[in-house]
Amino acid sequence: MKMTGARAIVECLLEQGVDTLFGFPGGTILPLYDALQNAPLRHILTVHEQGAAHAADGYARASGKVGVCIATSGPGATNLVTGLAAAFMDSVPVIAITGQVPTTLIGRDAFQEVDITGITMPITKHNFQVKNPAKLVEMLRQAFRIARSGRPGPVLIDIPRDVQTAVVEFEAAATPVRMPWQPSSHTDRLLKEAAGVIRSAQKPVVIVGGGVITGEAHQEVQQLAEKSRIPVVSTLMGLGAFPASHRQFLGLTGMHGHKLANNVVHAADVIIAVGSRFSDRVTGNRASYADNKVVIHIDVDPAEIDKNVAAGIGLAGEIRLLLQRLTDCVPGSDRDDWWLDIDRWRQEYKENVTGEELTGSWVMKRTAELAQNSDCTFVTDVGQHQMWAAQHLKIEKPREWLTSGGLGAMGFGLPAALGAQAAVPHKRVVLIAGDGGFKMTGGELYTVSCYDLPVTVIVIHNQGLGMIRQLQHVFFDRHYCACVLPDKMDFALYARAFGIEANTVCTREEFSETFATSLQATKPQVIVVKISGKQLVQPMIAPGAALNEYVDFT
Repeated sequence: MKMTGARAIVECLLEQGVDTLFGFPGGTILPLYDALQNAPLRHILTVHEQGAAHAADGYARASGKVGVCIATSGPGATNLVTGLAAAFMDSVPVIAITGQVPTTLIGRDAFQEVDITGITMPITKHNFQVKNPAKLVEMLRQAFRIARSGRPGPVLIDIPRDVQTAVVEFEAAATPVRMPWQPSSHTDRLLKEAAGVIRSAQKPVVIVGGGVITGEAHQEVQQLAEKSRIPVVSTLMGLGAFPASHRQFLGLTGMHGHKLANNVVHAADVIIAVGSRFSDRVTGNRASYADNKVVIHIDVDPAEIDKNVAAGIGLAGEIRLLLQRLTDCVPGSDRDDWWLDIDRWRQEYKENVTGEELTGSWVMKRTAELAQNSDCTFVTDVGQHQMWAAQHLKIEKPREWLTSGGLGAMGFGLPAALGAQAAVPHKRVVLIAGDGGFKMTGGELYTVSCYDLPVTVIVIHNQGLGMIRQLQHVFFDRHYCACVLPDKMDFALYARAFGIEANTVCTREEFSETFATSLQATKPQVIVVKISGKQLVQPMIAPGAALNEYVDFT
């Protein structure tokens, strides 16, 4: 069937199961927008292209599907860069479609021309520039395959304006036959070796990372842990891969991890890391992290094995199948002595909360309590609030925790939350943001309001860039520079300007009442929580320190 390239793009999107797009139009992408006019696709017009990229990312994380964003050439395309880098670092499948000047003008410094494929090469899994209209459909299908397969990631496809207006041939694609991954005989030998190590381990621990969620392997992790009675800790990206309420779950590990979780990893003789890339925020001192330990590293990406931490046994492949086979090979175990140590530490590190001050950590604990019977998906921005949320929210299921882990992009939160809410309209999306990051993309409240997305936004308002202040407090002799935000901004009034109900709270009682009410609302809500700027995220490990060496804040 013959049709314009723009119409073929629409047909490809529908063929790939896309139902929602996030974007912002411009001259070189207008043919596609013209084709979208009567298409059965929901287009959400964001305030800024960065918002479109983060929204597509949030949509993908919440749904497990590919997120799609659209931008025009030049500044429209470059505004996607931060969002694509965030998706790349966290292995999120996103397709970015950018317009480009006509092929006859490429390389001539035409109006709004930029080499977006060159710019995004290091931060995409792959990218394409379509110069031959006959290859448009093939390249689009290939882009989706690449974004989804193996270790997922963002793919950009740059389409010149004349390719969109050219007549192309479109034929429905044959249904792909997915061949199940099968481990090699070498992998089978490694699995048996890993099972032997686990069988003889005295103090094993499982570390779950974001790859468990991406690989839909959470049930298999739980089966392995329960059968072998192994404690489980989580990286920042892995929260939700193992139920927070499970007795074997010990919490967050890493720079701001729970002392119990970090101590168990430090004392372990075997680490079973599943879908984690051993980032510096997880390991602390890499040189000593695996001392006197055997590391069993399971990941879909063979490039991650031995990259940051040397693995005694590296298992690369489809995580679900690897875990199934490993679980079949290991015997049941009680590990009573190991659990006696863990329970002793559990009591030793138990936090005693006193006083009535409204603190970031208390707000997160109270949020978890009030939301426990609601179907919520939590999204965070980046900063102190992010760490308090990771420490104290109780994430029970995969895809109910969305955060910018690898890139740590301030401004990620609000657009990612609106993308998530579009993906899971039956759930309540709760965004936790700081006043610093919220300012960066707060204009997307306009999008939230226009599309009536019932996001609850909690803004932790501490009149400053809290994590910057904390780092200056610890490492720069309390020389606080460029981290104080004068309290001249009324965030509640700002939200009301977009037609969104908003309240400012200053006490525990006010927060409890306001947040509980927001969970029952059907409209977007903003809750501004005013806390002291002197509050710190504790515990904290200094960069390069061991997991049991904590910063002394006194």
